[in-house]
Amino acid sequence: MTGTEYRNLYSKSPDSACSALFECYCDYIYAIVYNKLRSAASRADIEECVSDIFADIFFGLNKSSEDYDGELKGYVGTVAKRRAINAYYSISARNGHHTDDADTEFETLTSGENVESETEDKEMRKVLLSRINELGEPDSVIILQKFYYDRSSAEIAEILSMKASAVRMRAARALKKLKMVLAADGIEI
Repeated sequence: MTGTEYRNLYSKSPDSACSALFECYCDYIYAIVYNKLRSAASRADIEECVSDIFADIFFGLNKSSEDYDGELKGYVGTVAKRRAINAYYSISARNGHHTDDADTEFETLTSGENVESETEDKEMRKVLLSRINELGEPDSVIILQKFYYDRSSAEIAEILSMKASAVRMRAARALKKLKMVLAADGIEI
C-alpha cells in the first residue's frame, strides 16, 4: 500500500483505510514483534505491542500522510521495530531482567529462523506472481514455465503450440514489460 492509496481511502472512509492498512501489514508487523519479543513476552504482550504499533501508525499517518507517497512498508517496519524494542525493555524491566547491552540481549533472542526476512520474501513472491499474472496469456505462462519451472523455449513452445523463436521473443518482451511494472512498484530485478 502506498501513501497515496492510503490518503485516497482515508478521504472516503477512515475506517476502511485503517482496515486496509491492517490487512496489508498485519503479518509483517506481527513477524517483527514476535522476532523481538518471543523470549521475553507473553502472547498477550506481543498482541498488545502489535495493537500499539497500529495505533502509532494510524496516528502518525493521519498527522503527516502527505509526507508518504511511496510504499509505506519502510515506515511501518521502522515504527514496528522501535516499538518492539521499547516493549522488550519495558517487559524485561517489569520481569526483573537487567539489560546492560542490547546487542548481547538480542543475540540470545535470535534463532536460525529469520521470520522478518521470510515474511518479506513471501510478500515479494506474492507481488511478483500477481504482476506476472497481469501480463496475460501466453506471456504469463511463458515467464512461469521458463523461470519457475526451468523449461526451455522448445518445451514451452510445445506446451503452447508455438514456435520456439516466438516463445523467446515473447519472453524477452514480457520480461521487459515486467521489469517496468515492478520498477513502478519500487522493485528491481
